[in-house]
Order: sequence, then C-alpha cells, then structure tokens
Amino acid sequence: MAATVTRPALMPDGTDRPFRVFVHEFLAFADRLTAVRAGFAARLGLPGAAYTTLIALAHLEAGQPGVAALAAHLHVSTAFVTAEVARLQRAGFVHKRPHPADGRRVVLSVTPAGRAALARLAPVQAPVNDALFAALGADDFRRLAALLPRMVADGDAALATLHAEDAA
Repeated sequence: MAATVTRPALMPDGTDRPFRVFVHEFLAFADRLTAVRAGFAARLGLPGAAYTTLIALAHLEAGQPGVAALAAHLHVSTAFVTAEVARLQRAGFVHKRPHPADGRRVVLSVTPAGRAALARLAPVQAPVNDALFAALGADDFRRLAALLPRMVADGDAALATLHAEDAA
C-alpha cells in the first residue's frame, strides 16, 4: 500500500505503519470519549452536544460569555451553539439575557436547575474521568493539554486541504 503520510516524524521506522496504528488507537479512544460524554448527557436527559455546551458554559460563565465566545471555545459554529442553547433553554438549564452594553448580543448563564443537575453529575464524572485518563501522569497531561489546541488547528487545516482537493 502507498504511504498515507510523508512527514518523517510520523514514520519513525520509515513506514506509515506506526502512524496507522496511532490513528486507529486515537479513533478507538475518541469513540470511548464520545460514549462517556453520551453517558453523562443521558443522566441529564440531554444529547451529547447539549451536555458539552452546558458544561462548557458552566466553566466559562464568569466571563459572561455569549454565543460567539462559547462557539469559539468549543470550536463550532455560532449556529450550532444557538441551536444547542435553545435546547438547553427548553430543558430549563440555560438562561439567555441581553448584553448590558450591547443589545445585539446576549449573555448566557446556567440556571439554578442546570447547576443542580451538574452538581448531581459530578460524583459520577470524577471516577469516570479518572479512569478514562488513568494512563496520563502529570507531565503527560500537561504535554497533551498543550498539544491539543495545536492539533485542533491542524485538524482545521487538514479539513481545508481535503475540501480544496474536493473542489479541484
């Protein structure tokens, strides 16, 4: 088979086999991460994307985030966040109010019901997350946490390359 990568850093033995194994393991982990997210979400009666939106909002809330800030944090479109926020509003977990200085914007916040739901979930999250990331020591975690934003940007560049190939 033809090599699927050309960068020497991704071919430590001169072949793309280690890269392919890495990608398959990465995908297997991503599947488990998605399943864990779905399990957390189900405990709140939400789909996975809504849960991710809610938990991200809870962590960003001190900065009075709006739709754009939440979308940037999650690396998704504002239309996606708008739809998920509407779902969370219907569930009673998120409140949306006009921005005090700019009437065109909104400020998002987690409602008391949303906070209570997240508080009930935390005792489940901690042991599950500890198990999910048990392989990481402190240095591994710091390195991976530093790499992931760059990998997300690389993912965006890879998608742009793929779309350019499709357009050609």
